Amino acid sequence: MRDTEGEGGGGGSRDKISKSEKDQSWIPKIIKKRVCTTFVEDSFSNGALCQCGGARDAHASVALGDYFSTAIVNHWDSAQHSSEYPTDAFGELQFAGASKRHSYYLRLSWDTPPSMVYTLMTAHWGLPSPNLVVSVVGGEGRTKVKTWVREVLRQGLVKASQSTGAWILTAGLREGVGRCVGEAVRDHATAASSVSLNKVVALGIASWGLVHNREQLVNPQGSFPAKYYVQNPSRDSCCLDNNYQAFLLVDDGSVGRRGGETGFRAKLEDYISHQRTGIWGSGSIDIPVLCMLVSGEASMLERVDLSLKTSMPWLVLAGSGGMADFLSDVLENLSSAPVVQSSGEGDSEAGPSVDLKDRVAERVKKYFPAEAETDKLVERALSIYQNRDLITIYHGEQEGPNDFDTVLLKTLVGASKQRASVDASPYNEELKLAVTWNRVDIAKSELFNGDIHWRYEDLEDSMTDALVNDKPQFVRLFTENGLNILDYLTYGRLENLYRSVADGTLLYQLLQRRLVERLGTAAVAPAPSNMESPSSKVAAENMQSGPVMELTLFEVSGVLEFLMGDVCQPFYYDALGLEQITSKRRALRRASKLLRGECLYRERRCLFPWASLFIWAVLQNRSEMATFFWEMAGESVLSALSGCKMLRELSKYEVETETKLSMKELAQRFENLAHDVFSSCYRSNESRSFTLLIRKSPVWGGTTCLQMGMGADARLFFSHDGVQSLLSQIWWGDMKRNTEVWKLLLTFFCPLLCYTNLISFRNQEDQQQEEEGKPNEDGPGRDSDSLYGTTVFSFSDIKHIEADSQGPLTPRTPTIRGTPQRRPPPKRPFIVSRWRQFWFAPVTSFLGNVLMYFLFLLLFAYVLLVDFKPPPPAGPAITEYVLYFWVFTIVCEEIRETFFLGTMTWRQRIRVYIQDVWNKCDLTAIILFVIGLICRMFHWSYGFGRDVLCVDYMVFTLRLIHIFAIHKQLGPKIIIVGKMMKDVFFFLFFLGVWLMAYGVANQALIYSYDPRLDRIFRRVFYRPYLHIFGQIPVEEMDVGKKWDMPCTPNITLIEDGAEPCRTEYSNWLVVILLVVYLLVTNILLINLLIAMFSYTFSEVQANSDIYWKFQRYNLIVQYHSRPSLAPPFIILSHINLFIKRTIRKVPSVKIHHFVLQLKGKAANRLMTWETIQKEDFLTAQNKIQKSSDSERLKRMSVKVDGLVKHLTESRDFDHRLRALENEMEYCSNALSWIVDTLAQGSTFKPPRPPPTIRDAFPCSSSLT
Repeated sequence: MRDTEGEGGGGGSRDKISKSEKDQSWIPKIIKKRVCTTFVEDSFSNGALCQCGGARDAHASVALGDYFSTAIVNHWDSAQHSSEYPTDAFGELQFAGASKRHSYYLRLSWDTPPSMVYTLMTAHWGLPSPNLVVSVVGGEGRTKVKTWVREVLRQGLVKASQSTGAWILTAGLREGVGRCVGEAVRDHATAASSVSLNKVVALGIASWGLVHNREQLVNPQGSFPAKYYVQNPSRDSCCLDNNYQAFLLVDDGSVGRRGGETGFRAKLEDYISHQRTGIWGSGSIDIPVLCMLVSGEASMLERVDLSLKTSMPWLVLAGSGGMADFLSDVLENLSSAPVVQSSGEGDSEAGPSVDLKDRVAERVKKYFPAEAETDKLVERALSIYQNRDLITIYHGEQEGPNDFDTVLLKTLVGASKQRASVDASPYNEELKLAVTWNRVDIAKSELFNGDIHWRYEDLEDSMTDALVNDKPQFVRLFTENGLNILDYLTYGRLENLYRSVADGTLLYQLLQRRLVERLGTAAVAPAPSNMESPSSKVAAENMQSGPVMELTLFEVSGVLEFLMGDVCQPFYYDALGLEQITSKRRALRRASKLLRGECLYRERRCLFPWASLFIWAVLQNRSEMATFFWEMAGESVLSALSGCKMLRELSKYEVETETKLSMKELAQRFENLAHDVFSSCYRSNESRSFTLLIRKSPVWGGTTCLQMGMGADARLFFSHDGVQSLLSQIWWGDMKRNTEVWKLLLTFFCPLLCYTNLISFRNQEDQQQEEEGKPNEDGPGRDSDSLYGTTVFSFSDIKHIEADSQGPLTPRTPTIRGTPQRRPPPKRPFIVSRWRQFWFAPVTSFLGNVLMYFLFLLLFAYVLLVDFKPPPPAGPAITEYVLYFWVFTIVCEEIRETFFLGTMTWRQRIRVYIQDVWNKCDLTAIILFVIGLICRMFHWSYGFGRDVLCVDYMVFTLRLIHIFAIHKQLGPKIIIVGKMMKDVFFFLFFLGVWLMAYGVANQALIYSYDPRLDRIFRRVFYRPYLHIFGQIPVEEMDVGKKWDMPCTPNITLIEDGAEPCRTEYSNWLVVILLVVYLLVTNILLINLLIAMFSYTFSEVQANSDIYWKFQRYNLIVQYHSRPSLAPPFIILSHINLFIKRTIRKVPSVKIHHFVLQLKGKAANRLMTWETIQKEDFLTAQNKIQKSSDSERLKRMSVKVDGLVKHLTESRDFDHRLRALENEMEYCSNALSWIVDTLAQGSTFKPPRPPPTIRDAFPCSSSLT
């Protein structure tokens, strides 16, 4: 609606215009205005004016003719003498000469339901729901506002309101207190526009007949916007203030009269006080409403009395003048006067004593000497006095505006205690207010200082409020002060947290899509780019009351599966009873059937509460909240990597640029946390940190740190020395890592050398001595590493663990290799064990595959170049049959890696296989080979089949690039080449555009007619491409040169295929185009490509080590899971595997590569150790942060503020002491005068002389 002033016809403006038309269709039907229809003569105007303030001519003729009526009626009443009509002033308001920001306004009758107006402001005008409403009463008119009152409004009220997200209600006019509040709101909004999340909403509620230039606002169709002019902005006037966001112009039919809005304003305040705070009313308390009295006239007394009877709290600014000074005097100085309670308990009215009534009457005459009806004022004042517990007196001139937010809190708490039930804790309301305002400093100093014992029931609602409304400091405070998260977080409450997700966010859309899938409806969830359309907004509003309330953990699990992919198993399936179901369709049907019945799982405790809350916070991109939950959750390294994975996946689907950047920053932050915590673990104990990397997590769906890090693209984490050390240890198996490559090659061709000392192997006895030589952290006589499970490094270790774990009476968990075991596995003979140690190491498998792949390429090249026979029966040759068998074994290995490795479903395996670039290369090579093989068997397609096989040889050769990714120097270069290929495609686009432009023009200028397509394509594309490399046929292009090619100008011969002659008259243009073309391509585009390559190289080279270490993991995993033999001999391994798995039913050992399952005490001890390392890391980080200059400045500023506060208090004490000294001096002088008078008089003779002044310091004389 704010952008509809432009007349441009964009799609967005049409939506806004349609929205305004929609507004003008319903607002006048519901909202009314009032017009005076009965003339009641004003005796002071000689019959010219009505008591409503309007002229006689402005009233209807029927009312003017009713002379009897005007004679009888002596007092004008809005309800009787005015009528309602559809409102004619509503929409948006633009102040001429002010800011471009629009304000909303509405003319409405005084009896309009406040619920309708509140819904209009929050739902249609878009004003944020308040956490506090401060209604500033008094200070109207052109009375001058005191300087200290201005400071209280600026530094106190507006600043406190900004920290709480409040609405401030005033008259909204450019006079008195309303103008001061508007200026203060403007200044704070300017200073904190990019910092403060809680914006102050200034709402003006004024009488329509009092507003100056109100005719500019009138438009029966609605104004979008209305132009509003103010003649002299510097002077006080009854014009609207441009610093207010919205105006409610209450119409009672009067003109120029004040107070017409008082009744509606009181009803609106009372209605708001019964609404809930938070998002969609999700807060734990009603919106607190506070009335603040600044000066004021005697007529304000009735307003104060009526609102106090509805338990509305008041804050009186003592010293501001008028009514505020009167009430502060009455309430403070007469508080000790006795009050006699009446016997009747119906209305519980108090009957004041005569003395109290006289004192009040005395003060009424003192403060309001011009008032005639003093008895009514006295009665009102006595009624207010009986409700004095709801009133707080604030001496702003003495106390200062700095702690005004605390004063507001105390005022509201004092009022809430009067309404609180007997069973409720007296501090509950104060806590709820502190949470609503997000004032954790007040909560710490006032509520959680150790004096109050908090129960779980007291913190439960506030915890929910803090979670939903993103207040992590309160969540931390509650968990530190008695809230047990295990009791708090049930599955039902977790579902409610997901239901509170704000609409329009990416998470909300993803959840709705999963919900639509489960409900089986045909509706489509709105895309992120369409969320601004009115139809989608209406749909979102309908969803809030409809399907959104049906969100369950099944939808949450679907979103997590969508983000996590195949890295881990589905979440929350155990709670829903779906853990045994692998098919997605069956799980969907089972979940739909379960959720239609009684969902008993919602009452159960959440199994991993901190991890569930961490996921909830990460999915909403709540940085501080997610970091706190990460600190509280276990498995810190894996949790951080999981958060990184979810955020990076979410950032791919987020359309808002700012949100996308914040997601990426938070993801990088979690990756840094995982890296730093693992660094702490690696420094503490290397073996345990290795176990940490491959430990299977029950919290995160059975995944490991390495698998999650690969899925999250956590390159920094993989570059850590600890991760690389584990990968190197797995890569070399039982061989030492410093073994030279030539020794491996020599042993590969002469296997008996493995039994010599040519290659050094790590024996278990040496490792046992190394482990025992390390300091033992768990106490003497106990190997701490044995408590953390077994790290699987090689095939021999796996077999030992398998044999040990299959024992029926194994007394202990399998341990780290080399540590003492109570029942060690049987040892193999040296010949068998050494043979396995060499041939089953991944590096040996890799070396064998590389050598055999080179032989395969040599054989393939030999077949293509030398021994490629004709189709059967003349061919193929024996070498070609060997090649076919070789490729067959490669295909068998690809099938084994795809379908018989891992625990995923077939669809997941195929999807994972296709995602890898090199697997796509393998698939392409195999398909081309099969096509070439089939085609070469037939005479009609023999040539085509040979061509396909030639191209296929190139694909197989390019596959060598992936093999060299393991090399430390070649690996980064391969990454650089891959990055440069993207640059080449961009370069080819520019080159293709320029090449086609030049080629077509050049061909048309040289040859006027040439219908042969082969020559056209060669001369339009191929020849200009060769020009780049210097191959320029000058004889053909320059007619000044002699051309030996025979040509003809005959069109018939040209059509038959003859060479056309060149066109001579435009040849000068051909030469110019050639010069320009070479200039652009050889200088501009080629140098552009070189610059792009240089930038890519410098960018990747700086992080080449990180890139290489990250890619190295995939290659090691691949060869760790491969059989030892390479194609074509790998067929023997396949036959062996088929016999073991199918016939002998021996389970696979390497089916879980890099996975270790820990249970019981071993898992708990490893988690405890990891938690200790995380806490040590966080402690070190806190120390570094505290020692930073910014933190030192903060602590210094706090100390200076405390010192200034103490100095202010000491000045106050000094002022009071001086006043006391003056009073004592006066009393001393008066007593002296009395003594002198009595001594000089002769009326009576005193029995003793007057007392003398004693020594002021009697101790000093005694000391001397």
